[in-house]
Amino acid sequence: MSAKTSGRFWFEYAGDDLPFYDGEPTALSPARWGLVLVAVALGFAALIAPIPRLQAGLAGFAPALLFFAIPLTALAIVAPRGWTRLFRRIQPRDVFWMVAFAVLNIAITFAIGYAVQKFLGAGANPMIERLPALSTPDRLLFFARTIPQLFGEEVLTILPFLAIVTWLHRSAGASRRWAIFGAWILSAALFGMAHLPTYDWNLAQCLLIIGGARLVLTLPYVMSKNIWVSTGAHIVNDWALFGAAALIAGRH
Repeated sequence: MSAKTSGRFWFEYAGDDLPFYDGEPTALSPARWGLVLVAVALGFAALIAPIPRLQAGLAGFAPALLFFAIPLTALAIVAPRGWTRLFRRIQPRDVFWMVAFAVLNIAITFAIGYAVQKFLGAGANPMIERLPALSTPDRLLFFARTIPQLFGEEVLTILPFLAIVTWLHRSAGASRRWAIFGAWILSAALFGMAHLPTYDWNLAQCLLIIGGARLVLTLPYVMSKNIWVSTGAHIVNDWALFGAAALIAGRH
């Protein structure tokens, strides 16, 4: 049994490994990873930039598209032969795991959210509070816009995750399993902190609730090596939550 095979987690699909961390399909230097991470930050800045004309209607798709397009373009520049390894063809089992991880995440998020709300305090998602005031066409537009945005959130997480795995494995000397574990924790924390402005800078809420949810949603990628699977789980998760809020609003 090879070291790579023995370093796999029990829930991972058999087949190809995570890209880049061991030089396959191409090795990325720290400088190239730095360029990718700068592009991730620029994509996020494009999403949250307070430009009124890009906050409503069809124009609202532009920030969401730039959110993932900027970092993926940077990755394609530094890894022209390897960047497509983020994507794989979706199999029937992948659809099952999208739904399964979404259900698991909702259950865990409610459990953590209840505890944080009880002992530390937490605010509601601002969009859930605004949904009741939207017209039906605006609600449909909102749900459509979440598709590229949630894909962008996966890019925001998975690219730093892979960069940290690479650094821990190649520079810090960690085994594959420990490199993935460390990157799983750190990328979830970064994802949670990216939500600080959304939740009034409530660090506990962002790290424990949002970061905890991110831990669950990263697992489908680690398992499948396919960003479409984690994206699908994320979309099912958020649509279920937003859909429930819209239905409740429609009854009042």
